[in-house]
Amino acid sequence: MSSLRAAADDLHDDLVRLRRDLHREPELGLELPRTQEKVLAALDGLPLETTTGTSLSSVTAVLRGSAPGPVVLLRGDMDALPLTERTGLPYASEVAGLMHACGHDLHTAMLVGAARLLAGTEFAGSVVFMFQPGEEGQAGARHMIDEGVLDAAGERPVAAYALHVTSALLPGGVFVTRRGPLMSAADVVQVTVTGAGGHGSQPHLAKDPIPVGSAIVTALQTFATRAFDAFDPVVITVGSFNAGTAANIIPPEARLGLTIRSFSPEARARATDGVRELATGIAGAHGLTASVDHEMGYPVTVNDPSEAELAAATVGDLYGPDRFVWAPDPMTTAEDFSYILNDVPGAFVFLGACPPGRDPRTAPFNHAPDAVFDDAVLADGATLLAELALRRIAAGG
Repeated sequence: MSSLRAAADDLHDDLVRLRRDLHREPELGLELPRTQEKVLAALDGLPLETTTGTSLSSVTAVLRGSAPGPVVLLRGDMDALPLTERTGLPYASEVAGLMHACGHDLHTAMLVGAARLLAGTEFAGSVVFMFQPGEEGQAGARHMIDEGVLDAAGERPVAAYALHVTSALLPGGVFVTRRGPLMSAADVVQVTVTGAGGHGSQPHLAKDPIPVGSAIVTALQTFATRAFDAFDPVVITVGSFNAGTAANIIPPEARLGLTIRSFSPEARARATDGVRELATGIAGAHGLTASVDHEMGYPVTVNDPSEAELAAATVGDLYGPDRFVWAPDPMTTAEDFSYILNDVPGAFVFLGACPPGRDPRTAPFNHAPDAVFDDAVLADGATLLAELALRRIAAGG
């Protein structure tokens, strides 16, 4: 067993206590004052240069080695979800309507564990520990970049790494990643089709937006399957369609809400332009108008191939080849660590945290009110983060 693994096992009980304290008191969005307080207390006494955010409750901690050298960034997200917990756990959320249903409490505890492990290790370089709020839709990583997290150690990191636990899909303790695109970009589009209302008995005297909106929905599905390479696809989902107030009234407008998920900047740009052209063109062909409001979400999460290889090799050396799997395909979820990976080569790794006795194929997945994560993976996650930092620093800039 490696020295880091042994040290992490000694930290396990402390990490479990921290994780459960965080789980009992979840916080939402960019302002996480109690979470920030817990993280600062957990880091207290370590030889770290610690700063907090100004526009969000972030914590950035820099650990400097015994000599100058490369900088590596490790990230853990800290925010919860607006969800009422239904797990029945003894440490379940005590805050009404909020829950750590995506495992960010584990990520935070793992990053604290990595800081403690590395604080007792000799190396030549620096490690930046990025404790980030606002991953669940508020682009906390981008805010921290704006506030200087990538320059916290005085020079840019040569690599960046993050972990994400899953309550299902993967067996407990199994690590998964992928070279290249790992998760999609996710954008939101609102389409408003405007016509002219009228009586349901005389549609020829109105301009009905409902069949036009329906035609747009159908055209979008054809667009997604016919305008894109099968190996660089997009997923377009119309999740809402709202129009009208009564069966015998033709409404003046219809509103569509949809998401676009893509796996390359080129496909993302083409999908954005194509949705606008389709919506306005179809509406215009029927004598109506359409406005299209596009909200850019998180970019594609792209692993650097060499950093993904390093992660795979490190898992194999620490835990054996049975604990690692290459993902054959990217996932259609989105992640704001993508902003970091846009600027710094690195890797994002999944870690199965499905509890013993549950089938990962049927267990409640992340974001479910009854999702449960196994604390047994905390030491393993902390070890991998710390070992990745040491190996990448040793490899040089």
